[in-house]
Amino acid sequence: MGGQYRITGDKYPRMRRPRGRRRLVFLVVASVTALGLVGWGTLQLIDVFTGKGDKATAAGTKGDCTSRTGPSAKATTASATSATSATSTAAGTLPRPGQITVNVLNATPRSGLAKQTADELKKRGFRIGDVGNATATYDKKVNGAGILLGAKGAARAALPVLGTQLSGAEVKTDGRAQADRVDLIIGTAFKSLTKKEDADKALAALSGPRPAASASPKSC
Repeated sequence: MGGQYRITGDKYPRMRRPRGRRRLVFLVVASVTALGLVGWGTLQLIDVFTGKGDKATAAGTKGDCTSRTGPSAKATTASATSATSATSTAAGTLPRPGQITVNVLNATPRSGLAKQTADELKKRGFRIGDVGNATATYDKKVNGAGILLGAKGAARAALPVLGTQLSGAEVKTDGRAQADRVDLIIGTAFKSLTKKEDADKALAALSGPRPAASASPKSC
C-alpha cells in the first residue's frame, strides 16, 4: 500500500471462504453418496432376478447335506441297507407250498383227523407225505393245537410257511437231513386249520417284501 493508507480503529475486515464453495463440496459428496446407494440397490435387484441371491441358501443346504453324510449318517444308512438285504434274502429263500412235503400225524384219540387235515393241506397246494398216527414220543402227549417239526434248516423256510396254516402251533426241530419234508403233529386242542383266507394273507405277508424300518437319508 506504500504507506499511503492506514487502518485506524479496532475493526478490520475478516477473511471468509466464499459460501458457494461449501455448497459445491456438499453437493458433490451428496451426489456421490446417492449414486453409490443407487448402484448398490441396482446390483441387489440384478442378483434377485438372475437367481444369484439363492447362492447363500444353496450353500446352507449343501452344508446340511454334508452334516448328514458324516460317520453317523453312513452307519445308519449301512444298517438300513443290511436290514433290507436280510429281509429280502429271507423272503427270497422261503419255499412255496408246492415245494414242501408234509407228514400229517395224529396225536389225539380222535380218528380221521390226519386224513382230513392232509386233504385240506393238499387243496392249499402242499405236497403230502405220510398220513397216520403220531409216534410214541408224541402220541397223546401234545396238548396244544399241534407241533410243526422239521430239520434245523427248515426253521426259517418250510416251517414258517406251514405255520401260516395252523395258528398257535409249536415249532420244533430235530436232526433230520431233509429241510423240505416236515411233520404236522395234531394235538388235542386242534379244531381245524386256519381259515384259508386268513392263511393266504399270512402267507402273502410272510413271503412279500417288507419296507425298510427307517427312512433313507434324502439325497442332495
